[in-house]
Amino acid sequence: MTIKIKICGLSTESSIDAAIAASADYIGLVHFAKSPRHVSLERAAELRKYAANRIKVVLLLVNADPKLTGQAISVVKPDVIQFHGSETPDWLKLVADNSGLEIWKALGVKDKPTLAKSSRYMGAADRLLFDAPAKALPGGTGTSFDWSLLADHAHQADWGLAGGLDPDNVREALDATQAKLVDISSGVESAPGVKDVDRIAAFCQAVRDYEASK
Repeated sequence: MTIKIKICGLSTESSIDAAIAASADYIGLVHFAKSPRHVSLERAAELRKYAANRIKVVLLLVNADPKLTGQAISVVKPDVIQFHGSETPDWLKLVADNSGLEIWKALGVKDKPTLAKSSRYMGAADRLLFDAPAKALPGGTGTSFDWSLLADHAHQADWGLAGGLDPDNVREALDATQAKLVDISSGVESAPGVKDVDRIAAFCQAVRDYEASK
């Protein structure tokens, strides 16, 4: 399977089971108090242990200070750290050097100039996630951006597509961008922060059906 799937913002064992059953590749745990998907570090550690050796776990942080970042890595022990704020390339490199973890960086895409600025993260992030521009929250808002901006972009690193994806539009998104990873959160929810196991299954099936048709 060449198109990777990340189901983000999980908070229950049943949603982890649904992601695994649907053949997702990653789950995301959000530690950001303002998010409706926020889980404490202790709860994130429980969920990470529950998922261990069955699916890769991404811990999402937003502008966390050095103390919190270190504590989060120590307590949760994720496979990947995803930064979703205004973190600098130097900070990402420092975390990578000290943790040995895979590092992802989410970037809001407004236009071609902002997309071009992503090049400054080359060598600092293992993967970039192109998302809708931040509003009240930095992600999980269910809004998308102009996917055509990615159509002729010369990607210099592994990357993924986020923002406003759902089971009904992911095929169009993949056609427009040729993304090799798709990241969904609100698009598989019945209410903010409440994952719908049927929508998780439908989203993953839509991706696999798209892949099989190519």
